[in-house]
This record gives sequence, C-alpha cells and structure tokens, in this order.
Amino acid sequence: MTQKQAIVAVLTRAGRVLVIERGPEAVMSGYWAPPSGRLEPGESEPEALVREVREEVGLTVTPGAKVWECDTDDGTFRLHWWTASAETGDLLLDPGEVAAARWVTADEFFQLKPTFTGDHPFFEDILPGLL
Repeated sequence: MTQKQAIVAVLTRAGRVLVIERGPEAVMSGYWAPPSGRLEPGESEPEALVREVREEVGLTVTPGAKVWECDTDDGTFRLHWWTASAETGDLLLDPGEVAAARWVTADEFFQLKPTFTGDHPFFEDILPGLL
C-alpha cells in the first residue's frame, strides 16, 4: 500500500508558530497541530500548502521551503512540513475543521494537550532554527 501524502503549514510571526485545535469534523478532533491536509491528485506540495491554509484559517500564504518530513503517528500519511509567509490578515477559521487557533512558542506548544507525538521532534529540533 502506498503511503498517502499530506502537507503541514509552518506559519511564523514574531517568533511564534500557528497551531490549530482540530475541529469537530476533522480527523483526530481536539488535537493541537499546525494546519495540515492531504494532497489532492495532481497537486504539488506548495499548491496544497496554499489551499489548506486558505481553507482552514483563511490566510493567503506564499510557500517558502520544505523543512522536514515525518510519518503520522499511525503511519498512514507522509507529512511534508513547509514554511510559508502569511500576508497580513486576520484568521478566519473554518468551524468544522478548526475549533481554535493560537500563535505559540515551542515551549507553549508542549503545554497544549493533546498533541501528536510525531510532531514533537519538529518543535524540539527544527522550529528553533527557523525562528
């Protein structure tokens, strides 16, 4: 079985990264993580990044660089972590997909519960080099 592909958006502002609490219609509702979503057929990773961020939090972003890859905790998806710069704008959350959103430091991320174990190395090892 081929692994499904998904994008993770690393949006930073003023030394913080955007994380969302997954909404009632999302898979793994209630978990805190950066905005993310699966790649559609024929879609590139940067295209998926722009689309998912717009759908989930209403921001228009410019893709930056791919900074990390990992598997989801259950191994179903390969996650491609991309930085993106968010143009100015207020968050406009999709109520089905996103229950809440916060700009957090790595330390603040670890205070949120629950989070995905597979995301922890990003916040420990990768994010500090990006801020």
